[in-house]
Amino acid sequence: MTRMSDIQELVRRFNEDEAVWQRFQENRLRRFTGDDSPAPDSILEDLDWLGAEQEIRTTRAIARTLESNQTF
Repeated sequence: MTRMSDIQELVRRFNEDEAVWQRFQENRLRRFTGDDSPAPDSILEDLDWLGAEQEIRTTRAIARTLESNQTF
């Protein structure tokens, strides 16, 4: 990798991490202003974080294509 592509990758990761953090904060604020759940705060925070990551982060998948005469 070139130095410029390394810098661009670091910037992309930072921006993605920042977007996840902001979404997590929104999820936490929404929980504090409304829902009264009996679950412990640590579990709710973990769920808020996982939800934020699922919304923001790109999921990359690897797949193979099938020819028209092939089936699973």
